[in-house]
Amino acid sequence: MLPAGELTSPNQASYGETHVQRLRLIRALLDVGGLSVAAIREVIVAVDDPDRSVHMMLGTVASGLVPRYDHEAHAGIEEARKRVAALIAARGWRVDPGNPASEALAAALAAVDEVGHGSFVQVLDTYADAAERVARADLDYVAGNVAREELVESVVVGTVMGDAIFSALRRMVHTDTSDRTFGEAT
Repeated sequence: MLPAGELTSPNQASYGETHVQRLRLIRALLDVGGLSVAAIREVIVAVDDPDRSVHMMLGTVASGLVPRYDHEAHAGIEEARKRVAALIAARGWRVDPGNPASEALAAALAAVDEVGHGSFVQVLDTYADAAERVARADLDYVAGNVAREELVESVVVGTVMGDAIFSALRRMVHTDTSDRTFGEAT
């Protein structure tokens, strides 16, 4: 995963800024992204492949960041997959229904249905609207980087840290909205 250093003697090598940057990338993918060493190796291969488009390279990174679930454990998974496919089609998204994020959404929708809250899908379009805005913001941030490795790092930051930031903001607004809606007048 790390290119060889420049040999300075038979048993010593010198490592430059390129090596330090690669180590930072590996560390970010491991620590922040939570990727396995095998997944990191796939990302590094994608980064180092000049014939792979930036879109395909970023897709490799993003796919590695999606949590894996036992999708088949949910009784309603096939119906949920149909809902996800319909959502993708209705919004004109260029996303394969077998995409790991599509599968994760289907698993979440099936689980919501299993616990008796199938009507939650009524807010799915509102969630999709918000997701489109956030994804555009993420990719605007990514587009500000030029080097391929910087693009990968920014995807990790934008996706993993962005998820944490967005979740925290959402919970803060939940608190505010709950107080305004259900709180006692002060």
